[in-house]
Amino acid sequence: MKLNYKRTILIGLAFMSISAFWQMYDNEISKMLKYTFGIQDTVTGVIMSLDNVLALFLLPIFGTISDRTKSKLGKRMPFIIIGTILSVSFLMVLPYAEHTVNLPLFIGSLFILLVSMGLYRSPAVALMPDLTPKPLRSKANAIINLMGAVGGVFTLVMINLLVSDDKGSTYYPLMTAIAIFMVVCIIILVLTINENKLRAELKAEDYEEPEASAPVEKAPAQKLPKDVMRSLIFLLASVALWFIAYNAVTTAFSRYAKEVWGMDSGYTNCLLVATVSAIISYIPIGAIASKIGRKKTILIGIVLLGICFFAAGLFSTYSNAMIIFFCIIGFAWAAIGVNSYPMVVEMANVGDVGKYTGLYYTFSMSAQVITPILSGWLLEHVSYRTLFPYSVVFCILAFITMTQVRHGDSRPEQKKDMLENFDIDD
Repeated sequence: MKLNYKRTILIGLAFMSISAFWQMYDNEISKMLKYTFGIQDTVTGVIMSLDNVLALFLLPIFGTISDRTKSKLGKRMPFIIIGTILSVSFLMVLPYAEHTVNLPLFIGSLFILLVSMGLYRSPAVALMPDLTPKPLRSKANAIINLMGAVGGVFTLVMINLLVSDDKGSTYYPLMTAIAIFMVVCIIILVLTINENKLRAELKAEDYEEPEASAPVEKAPAQKLPKDVMRSLIFLLASVALWFIAYNAVTTAFSRYAKEVWGMDSGYTNCLLVATVSAIISYIPIGAIASKIGRKKTILIGIVLLGICFFAAGLFSTYSNAMIIFFCIIGFAWAAIGVNSYPMVVEMANVGDVGKYTGLYYTFSMSAQVITPILSGWLLEHVSYRTLFPYSVVFCILAFITMTQVRHGDSRPEQKKDMLENFDIDD
């Protein structure tokens, strides 16, 4: 059984288009709110957390609805098509609202845009496992993750090229480039992937998963032993803490670079380096974890993350040293991300994997709701120089809680295929 790489790359176009949008959202929307509309950092943080608030409700809802959908285009394609059309339409309203300084139009369009993205995010992610035999999904997910990284890199490059320091410049070129990128990705997807036909082929070859309505024997849920439950609580706390640390920087970094270092679009070089570094790091991280275990690998990642945040906070002007720091940050974040979700799942009883997966994402996404608001308040009422120290504090707390985790650790086997090192779950 071999993975159809061409088909998997085409399926990954949906996730690539989504990642391109979120890269822009995280970096540029907060700048518009602050510098065009004069919204203070606390309120900006509230608005920036809205995507995660909506995701907590919308992703499971539309994921479930698409599971039950039957159409000529398939289960997932109608949501992907409609979601993309709505998203691109309201995306193009944003530069007009920003240029005319129309705050109600901007906020209203942004809200509908986020709902539209939530409409097809789960169906787009579910398309790969739908159309890929289970034994090949790890390798396929690696390709999907790489496609998402390409989407993020595309947006960072476009920001660097199309966002100008000139006060008379607008966001029309950037938004147009992202909109075209998203539309082209989905057009190619729709023209090349026949969802119903591929699903039928998998079913004929006995590769398709059982329908959700079919009775499936499930092991009864068992209560975790107290010591395992204690480890799970500390691990989930760690997940929340390091997301609070990391997401604070990613959400506010574009504003921090402008306020503290006097940079505009140049900040993207740091994020670009971090993204590429993370991608390159997946393979060595897999080797490290197989030798010293997941817990120690995560602890190393937390330490490196905290040290680099601390070092970056010492600079009052931009330095080329930031490239080195963000290169290490990319490695550190990958070390944490690759190993944390598997630790949570390893503590799950048979039949409870879905429940513990839900707990993992609840804690990680809740942290991403809290941190833009909390860090935004500090930026507004204390100083922008609090950003990196804020993240350092939460890295220290994450390190402390992680040392209390006594279960779920393992030394994963070396990946048989180099590509499988890119198979991560967050």
